Amino acid sequence: MLDTVDAGKLFLVGKVWDIPGAAHLLRYYAGAADKIPGETLKMAQRMHGYTLMEPVGVVGHIVPWNYPTTMFFFKVSPALAAGCTVVVKPAEQTPLAALFYAHLAREAGVPDGVLNVVPGFGPTAGAAVASHMDVDKLSFTGSTEVGRLVMKAAAESNLKPVSLELGGKSPVVIFDDADLDMAVKLVNFATYTNKGEICVAGSRVYVQEGIYDAFVKKAAELAKKSVVGDPFNPRVNQGPQVDKDQYKKVLKYIDIGMREGATLVTGGKPCGDKGFYIEPTIFTDVKDDMSIAQDEIFGPVMALMKFKTVEEVIQKANNTRYGLAAGIVTKNIDITNTVSRSIRAGAIWINCYLAFDPDAPFGGYKMSGFGKDMGMDGLEKYLQTKTVVTPLYNTPWL
Repeated sequence: MLDTVDAGKLFLVGKVWDIPGAAHLLRYYAGAADKIPGETLKMAQRMHGYTLMEPVGVVGHIVPWNYPTTMFFFKVSPALAAGCTVVVKPAEQTPLAALFYAHLAREAGVPDGVLNVVPGFGPTAGAAVASHMDVDKLSFTGSTEVGRLVMKAAAESNLKPVSLELGGKSPVVIFDDADLDMAVKLVNFATYTNKGEICVAGSRVYVQEGIYDAFVKKAAELAKKSVVGDPFNPRVNQGPQVDKDQYKKVLKYIDIGMREGATLVTGGKPCGDKGFYIEPTIFTDVKDDMSIAQDEIFGPVMALMKFKTVEEVIQKANNTRYGLAAGIVTKNIDITNTVSRSIRAGAIWINCYLAFDPDAPFGGYKMSGFGKDMGMDGLEKYLQTKTVVTPLYNTPWL
């Protein structure tokens, strides 16, 4: 309920996806907490050596507003399992869930000072966490622009290591042999989930020319059926944008798309006369250099583009400064192997999308950041390696 009130997220989706997923992730890392081994070293000298994996110390987490619960547990769960203490700075738009989880942690017996939540604005509270001399590690999820500021603050303070999960402009590639109805539904899900306020939104959609026209028609029909409204209503498919600023930003990009020459197929307007609701929007005749094909909009806007060959679409998919995720829809295993190895992105989803799992590391290439969440990779970034060496006397072997 707090995420719905704060962020306009669908209550039903939170109930069946976000909250169970957060609990599952916490249990995953609870199971990993006693499985952090070091190594015995085969020394060349008469020495016995081994490594210890130690907690990095105090971790500062700066989390975004689009998935308040999910991102809280993405960050906190592995850091606690590694033995670190954490300071969480939730987004100023959505602080309530993080405060509530701090309350639950205290009720669960987590000692005072282990899990700390500091709400506030980015330039004040966020900057204080990023530049604090007693914070040993930073993990940030948000925009590329703010990610630069976080890195600068870390460098200018105590050179704390930083992991960043930043923006995305993820391609979804649909080949001629795809099941058309399945592909249309998958792309609708990839683009409009969470009203498009998701870093891996599949908002650049490349459709092979043989099915392009049929795909556009069916995609527009499905988008028009979407119910936009009260996120507490279980019959609603899309809630409001998080706030007025984001609402205005999305509408501005829709206007830019039309002015740059893209064709508005459906949507493109506010829904109703109050609130921050926007119709699911589809553009065709999109060129790769248009703003709506290059910039992360973070709203319900789909850019549809046509392609002919595998080589062409690989080039188009990689024509972005981001590299967070990508989707491929085809029945051809050879195409799958070629394209998945050619697209520069941290997660490739084949005939599916948003296929997150606690055991699957997630993070970006290029300007989408570095460092992984989830999986054992997500735990290891909160550890540091210590080498311990002692001399051996009268040993019969080395």
